[in-house]
Amino acid sequence: MSVANTQTKKSVNIRLENNMHHWPTLKTVLMVEKTLKESDGPVSLEELKRKLKKKIMDQTLRLILAYLEDKGPILIGPKGISWIENKNSKFLRFIEKSKVIEI
Repeated sequence: MSVANTQTKKSVNIRLENNMHHWPTLKTVLMVEKTLKESDGPVSLEELKRKLKKKIMDQTLRLILAYLEDKGPILIGPKGISWIENKNSKFLRFIEKSKVIEI
């Protein structure tokens, strides 16, 4: 199943195709997670790229962000990408209801 084919449309503009040139490794996903966790507040995509310890292809980074947003630990909003992981089910339902998708 691809991220673009999920039932709810995500704010990260990514289309998964059969010709993906590079899929992220677990090490890369964990590096992005750690960088977002350590950020003081929302970071832009370009700022995130600068903070990462090694370079990542844009397509790969967007795939990781779409995955993390779908799983819930991050929120991609108009001010940037924020780490919001919270295991409280009431909080997670609130965030899911309040997501705004701009077209």
